[in-house]
Amino acid sequence: MLYRNFATQEELDAQYNLRMIFPDAASSYEAFCERESEKVREDLDHHLDVPFGPTRAEHSDVYPATGDARNAPVLVYVHGGFWALRTSKEFGFVARGPASEGVATVVTNYALCPTVTIDEVVRQTRAAVAWTYRNAESFGGDPERIHVAGHSAGGHLVAMLLSTDWEGDYGLPAGIIKGATVISGLFDLAPFPYTFLQPKVQLTWDQVQRNSPILQIPDQAPPLLVAYGEDETDEFKRQSEDFLEAWKTKGLTGGRLVLAGKNHYDVIDGFLDAGSPLLSAILGQMGLE
Repeated sequence: MLYRNFATQEELDAQYNLRMIFPDAASSYEAFCERESEKVREDLDHHLDVPFGPTRAEHSDVYPATGDARNAPVLVYVHGGFWALRTSKEFGFVARGPASEGVATVVTNYALCPTVTIDEVVRQTRAAVAWTYRNAESFGGDPERIHVAGHSAGGHLVAMLLSTDWEGDYGLPAGIIKGATVISGLFDLAPFPYTFLQPKVQLTWDQVQRNSPILQIPDQAPPLLVAYGEDETDEFKRQSEDFLEAWKTKGLTGGRLVLAGKNHYDVIDGFLDAGSPLLSAILGQMGLE
């Protein structure tokens, strides 16, 4: 067996190669992200390509809370794409629902594999959150009310944020993240060296160990919401369920949200509407029910 009960790459790809599994949904998703993000940038104040690090990829798109808000809660959103696709620009739409409830949104960007390693993608995502904490007041946000959310590979990166040594590595308070949501995330990287992804991500086994959140669960962490679509593949569901079980076994606070009728792509369209099951759960975690 290559991984668990999977004997061939074809069997694993049938669980993880989403463009092959949901071809129509993949095309619709790309069009949706581009269209809705353009609309958001027409409607909402925003600051694009705000640097948080020295390389060109290290920037975020900031969508301040509407009006002259001060001390607004901040949602940091980390996009997906199997660590090798897409940029922050396709995900500006996630700011619409939060903005309607007075939340500022920071959409992070990061360099893509194989130009960089997954270690570097994790480092850049941590640096983006550190920048947000230090600069939240500059866009009307409250550094003491930062929440994080991410989808797919972004869910993985959010989970890695929760094991960060903020004090030792960044000189910041340990509890800078007040709540986290991982949406259809990837928490055990062990299958991916055997899949269609390996030419892109080029994972080594030490990288798999360092960067599998299920192996890096912290002793202390903020409340976690684990969300996924009802129509995900069995492996995506299992990844979420296994991570949530390990999280709660460690004595940490975690909850589950299964989104009815949603597949891996349309699972995040709820960010457009504050009343959607996904965003209402996130806002509730932020104390904005």
